[in-house]
Amino acid sequence: MNVVPTNLWRETESAINICIHIPRREMEEFGVYAVFGVDASPQQLLSAECPRQISVVVPPTVHQVVLFSSGPWGERICVNADLYDAHRTLITIGKLTPYNRCLSWEQREEETWTNGATLNVTLEGGHMVKEPALILAAKEQTPKDAVALPLAAQELNCKRKRKRAAAGERDAAKDARMLVGEEDETENVYPNSGPEQITPVRKVPRHTKGRQKLLLGRVNSATSQGAVTPSGRWGQMLCPIDAQTAILIGGQGARMQFCKDPLWKLCTEDLSWVAAETLAQGPTPEARIGHTAVYDPDSNRIFVFGGSKNKKWFNDVHILDTQSWKWSMVEAQGKVPPLAYHSCSLFRGELFVLGGVFPRPNPEPDGCSDSLYIFDPQLSIWYQPIVIGDIPSPRSGHSACVMPEGKIYLFGGWDTPVCYNDMFVLDLGLMEFSAVQTSGHIPSPRCWHGSTVISATKFLIHGGYNGNNSLSDAFVFDTETNIWTEVTLPQLSLARAGHSIVAMETPIARQSAEQRADKTLLVFGGGDNEGAFYADVTAVAVKELLALL
Repeated sequence: MNVVPTNLWRETESAINICIHIPRREMEEFGVYAVFGVDASPQQLLSAECPRQISVVVPPTVHQVVLFSSGPWGERICVNADLYDAHRTLITIGKLTPYNRCLSWEQREEETWTNGATLNVTLEGGHMVKEPALILAAKEQTPKDAVALPLAAQELNCKRKRKRAAAGERDAAKDARMLVGEEDETENVYPNSGPEQITPVRKVPRHTKGRQKLLLGRVNSATSQGAVTPSGRWGQMLCPIDAQTAILIGGQGARMQFCKDPLWKLCTEDLSWVAAETLAQGPTPEARIGHTAVYDPDSNRIFVFGGSKNKKWFNDVHILDTQSWKWSMVEAQGKVPPLAYHSCSLFRGELFVLGGVFPRPNPEPDGCSDSLYIFDPQLSIWYQPIVIGDIPSPRSGHSACVMPEGKIYLFGGWDTPVCYNDMFVLDLGLMEFSAVQTSGHIPSPRCWHGSTVISATKFLIHGGYNGNNSLSDAFVFDTETNIWTEVTLPQLSLARAGHSIVAMETPIARQSAEQRADKTLLVFGGGDNEGAFYADVTAVAVKELLALL
């Protein structure tokens, strides 16, 4: 399914009014509508008299669904929309907000809805009626049906009718919960996988919910009791924008579901979170994992590139202006393939994209890249430079650290069926790759590890995945001596893969005055490859880390 967020609502609203014939008095009140098929009229799903949750059975003959809101949002935060196929598999996920008021889905060629699909719609915020979720059936209409038939109004306006049907609705709601909440034991196979290859997979055993709840409790203890925090996830990006703020973008959580809360602000002074999805205007990026997000302090902008979502791959560039809090999408010139699990580094205002997984036409398996692509934001153009030297083999899930002397150090990664622990350096002045001969306690092969620069000559890697297990060890590399040193701290003892590590200039407020001149590492998220996804924030003083060397 293709999910298309429509943000030019003022221009779109008038066109929708003409095409779907919603009475003006209904447009003045908040409502959520759905159009099932290109020739159908809109059906109202949510209104002020409706429950917060509703499930709609989509007929198998319908191949397009449009969901949109009308009227003032008031205190309402968002409307979450999940679409499941007949096999209880999540097809796609989307969200309506005051800035993104329309979503559309179109069936892909490889998808089949032989028995129909189910659309689940849930409202967050506001003062709507709190009742159990209902299951309704979408009405199939012909082109001659000119008048909109508000589905929710037909089914829900009569309280006496609701009471008579209460028992049946409770049974239907139970079935809906079974439909959308059943544990998905399908393995989330790493994108670069073939039918007979040994690949990293995310195992999802039963009875993982209590485990995740315990992990979320760690977040509350780190902030304040009952505080709002992001959901557990992996494959996200945590991007510092100033000394006290980092931005969380994207990720995927339990049962392979893409996070409904993809944008958060982290205040590093007290480790508190602010949901930022509704703060930013403009066309927000579609949910994804394996993308990159890089902040440019000169322009105060975050550049989000690539990633993947189920069978969909991205090569788009989205920009978040942290001053105006507006998203924009770049119409770039030049060619860059869709990539996920690549690395992206900022140097002198340009983005250096290395490696990653890219899709190939069936039946060939997806492959890894060994190419370097550069994006120039001023010209909005992609280009490939001439690179010489000992070029690294194709890989994805690696790390890339930009050091002050103008070099990118590339470590580890994955190319089915091999995990790497080799090191390469790219001299950005000469555009020359060199293999680095390292010594000391060399890390074992891994991918999806966290990494960050901790000084002018040192960077840290932590955790990751070796093809069988998630890892908990941590190492510091010295670029002057080319020596690896293993470091052991209680804060870094939890096995994680697909997590984020950033180094902030100003530490959190609870540290002493002497420590406030030092950097602080913040570790967020990731998973253990056994079904648990983390949402805790762990703080580590860099001075404490360097003292171990």
